[in-house]
Amino acid sequence: MRKIGKVLTIISLILVVLTFTGICQAKTRLNRPDGKENIKNIIFCIGDGMGLGQTTLARMKSLGPDGMLHIEQMPVVGLVRTHSANALRTDSAAAGTALASGIKTNNRMLGMTADGKNYQSILEAAKAEGMRTGLVATSTISHATPASFAAHVESRRMENEIARQLIANKIHVLLGGGRQHFLPKKDAHSSRNDNMDLIRQAKKAGYCYVQNAEELKNARGPYLLGLFQHGPLTTRPPEPTLAELTEKAIEVLDSKEKKPSNKGFFLMVEGSQIDWACHDNDVNNTLRLVLCFDEAVKSAVDFALKDGQTLVVATADHETGGLTINDGSLKGDNLDVHWSTKKHSCLPVPLYALGPNADMFSGVYDNTEVPKKFAQLLGIKSFPKVMD
Repeated sequence: MRKIGKVLTIISLILVVLTFTGICQAKTRLNRPDGKENIKNIIFCIGDGMGLGQTTLARMKSLGPDGMLHIEQMPVVGLVRTHSANALRTDSAAAGTALASGIKTNNRMLGMTADGKNYQSILEAAKAEGMRTGLVATSTISHATPASFAAHVESRRMENEIARQLIANKIHVLLGGGRQHFLPKKDAHSSRNDNMDLIRQAKKAGYCYVQNAEELKNARGPYLLGLFQHGPLTTRPPEPTLAELTEKAIEVLDSKEKKPSNKGFFLMVEGSQIDWACHDNDVNNTLRLVLCFDEAVKSAVDFALKDGQTLVVATADHETGGLTINDGSLKGDNLDVHWSTKKHSCLPVPLYALGPNADMFSGVYDNTEVPKKFAQLLGIKSFPKVMD
């Protein structure tokens, strides 16, 4: 009997070890696909103004309290602090600069510190390593968040100059609104004070230029400029959806057609107008825009799961509106939604990650740490980095 007891004990220990090992291996397969030691691509999704209140609202209204948005199904979760260099309550420019360049700056400043030193963004660093790069937004493409990744100006209001820098930096894919900032002064729709024709310059530089969903569908890279409105996007048909813009950007950036030795890509996708709906304390529009962003995240995740070498990170630059849900039914209706402000709040924002080394993004940390982690994973040694 003692021998049988010893045997059973040994078997039990083996089963415990195997079970624990299996759990660890399952986690490893999820976050670090077999045979892929390093990541090749990064897709960085930013829901402007989207905090836990906004994602909870979208989940409860669309799926009920027990449902899960696509973004909530990502296996790794963190919390990100958002203050700027000169204020507890950040704006999108300072927060975008932190997420792009790993530095703190004053509100309204882009791509530089408060003392005027330009810092390289993670997108620019990736491009310098030979990677393809892309920016997608539902705002003007020269707006604060996309501009944070590829422009360096004292004020986010300098959208005409930001547009010039986007083309000069030759970002591979630029999709969003803001045609008015690319047109020469002589055009009736232009907001420029000079006759610089950035669309013409882009075409001469090799960009395929598109203005609607049909042209986008047929477009080819390796350089693609899509400006679908003179101002921000309407986020409604017949425009392409944010998910469709994301899918096209991935298609162009991942294409082997023109560049067989593709070194991977860095893509930033912004659901820009969640923030605007929250500034208006508009529950229905907030719900709609969060769900649109969630579909874009799904497009990124679907690609990552097939590719096996792509890290997807989704977060916000800040929370807007101080949104809380005080009560409601278990069916997700009759929600008592409360807004504490029409401005940004100082709350930390959630971060979700999936793909190789996604577990690096768990925990609580400052927004400046996000691009530093990207740089580490991409093998970029000097980051943050002052530009010459």
